[in-house]
Amino acid sequence: MAQLSHLITTYGALIVFGVVLLEQIGLPIPAFPVLIIAGALAVDKGANWPLFLAASVVACLISDFFWFRAGRFYGKRVLRLLCKISLSPDSCVSQTEDNFTRWGAKSLVVAKFIPGFNTIAPPLAGAMGTTTQRFFWLSVAGGLLWSGVGMGLGAWFHGSVDDVIGWFETLGSTALMVVGALLALFVLLKYIERRRNLGAADLPRITAEELKGLLEAGHDPLIVDARGVTARQLEEGIPGALIYGDEKPERLMATLDRERHIVVYCTCPNDVTAAQVAKTFVANGFHRARPLRGGLDAWNAQCAAAKPEAELRPKAG
Repeated sequence: MAQLSHLITTYGALIVFGVVLLEQIGLPIPAFPVLIIAGALAVDKGANWPLFLAASVVACLISDFFWFRAGRFYGKRVLRLLCKISLSPDSCVSQTEDNFTRWGAKSLVVAKFIPGFNTIAPPLAGAMGTTTQRFFWLSVAGGLLWSGVGMGLGAWFHGSVDDVIGWFETLGSTALMVVGALLALFVLLKYIERRRNLGAADLPRITAEELKGLLEAGHDPLIVDARGVTARQLEEGIPGALIYGDEKPERLMATLDRERHIVVYCTCPNDVTAAQVAKTFVANGFHRARPLRGGLDAWNAQCAAAKPEAELRPKAG
């Protein structure tokens, strides 16, 4: 902490810009403490707070625009990549969809205060077709709010910040051990949460090839789309699929034959959402309900593989 304070004092806005940029790109670097220290230095040592604030906002804007363009050109592939490397990949997609569906592009203003969502929101805005001009102003507003709050806290509690820095200097390596232990505990809790989610959704899967076989054999399986609103806007689903959530599950299940094959799909890692929905069907007596292994991607790959085969078949006459 003391060295960080010295670096900010020596290099000023360059340190603020670099740390914020790396954190906003997605690296696990805590930038908010840097803003707090920068705000405290602006009060205690007369540092140039407008320059610190501008450096932080510009760094946010560069990172946001990078992910925005990536989302615009690569769409769902970028979102899945970011969710796969997150600490909660199984809930990353659904939480992102919930936040963006509720607030739309305006969620960019507060996205930086929501762990995980701050990196996902810009590419999602690009994939959803938000205009560049609107994105620019929302990104600037979000960067100003987030940076201003951080520096404002540092300015307000500048005396306490000095005490914290002094406390860390006294502890020395012990402080690093405490921070490391807390980080390890956080990762452990996320791992336990993920294992619990996977255990709760531990159901046998059906492959895309098996689903195709059911359709060709005339078994008329009910295909259920368990994706969120945003995911359905990003990509078309399986034709004829029933949207789960359009009506109350109890009312839906009351109209279905419990001996019917039910296949549930999503686009989330490990098919967790689809498995959880399928488990709800199983709990209500639909013993043939199963999640689709690989979700919509697996089905699209199966369809793509079937097209060349159909084209190679000799035409009648």
